[in-house]
Amino acid sequence: MKSFLTNWLMEYKKDSVRKNTYLVHERNIRNHLLPYFQSILLKDLKPIMYQKFLNHLSDKDYSKRTVEIAHGTMYNAMSKAVILGILQRNPCLGATVKGTKKQEEIQFIDSADIPSFLQAAYQDNYLYWLFFMVLIETGMRKGEAAAIQWTDVDLKGKTISINKTLDFDPKEDEELFGDTKTHKSKRTITISQSLTNALQFHLKYQNQNKLALNDFYNHDLNLVLCRNDGNVMPKSTLFNSFARILKKADLPQLSIHSLRHTHAVLLLESGADMKYVQERLGHGSMGITADVYAHVSKKLEQGNLQKYEDYSGRLFQKE
Repeated sequence: MKSFLTNWLMEYKKDSVRKNTYLVHERNIRNHLLPYFQSILLKDLKPIMYQKFLNHLSDKDYSKRTVEIAHGTMYNAMSKAVILGILQRNPCLGATVKGTKKQEEIQFIDSADIPSFLQAAYQDNYLYWLFFMVLIETGMRKGEAAAIQWTDVDLKGKTISINKTLDFDPKEDEELFGDTKTHKSKRTITISQSLTNALQFHLKYQNQNKLALNDFYNHDLNLVLCRNDGNVMPKSTLFNSFARILKKADLPQLSIHSLRHTHAVLLLESGADMKYVQERLGHGSMGITADVYAHVSKKLEQGNLQKYEDYSGRLFQKE
């Protein structure tokens, strides 16, 4: 099995699927499949043995989603073994993934805290302030935002076209830009006048850098959100700055992805429907949007209920 899975990765997955998908398969094989099955022969893998493997993962308290992803890797690989004539039947057929889906808490910055966050960001570093403001105002994934080039921005029409994503750790320069997460992730979104103004100022700011640095500026990338010399912002500096800014703003530590949820909350608070949220965020399906919507709606409901209780408590307080 070890030999087959290694060859399957190299021959059939490498350079044929998105880098992140390849890494998921590689991680599943390294962390789950090979440690459990060790030196078993492929022909000796039986359905009941495979079911015990899935149950083993569930018993280790992995989320149902994690087990499903590991199952997806194995099922895919065994299907190829059948096609190649190595196996007569896929031993993963009919397997059941047990357990309940753990609902991850959707994290976001409360709309009331956004001004203090952006103020702390501006005081920390202008470039990070702009990067995080773009994420809050558009709901882009960080890789989508980092890949925006000026040719994707229409300042007159107030739109940004999202058509690629940036790989922060490419092995080759040619791998810097990749496809969006899904086909529906390719989208054109409208932007607010305040963000348009900020980008117009940023264009002038960048032009000054280009003149000052001349040949030392990376003109070829034509990035909107980048370092002062036109190069890509390192992922580590983005993470570190985000953590630092949250601390300065006296906010709990969150992931940068929480800014995407923050945008979803702003849309929902403004009364946007799920279809619009799905299209703007570029979700692959309405189901994903509904999951986010359900989490956020409950949180909004709790917050609104608390505000009502606080208000009514003051209203009916005895003098």
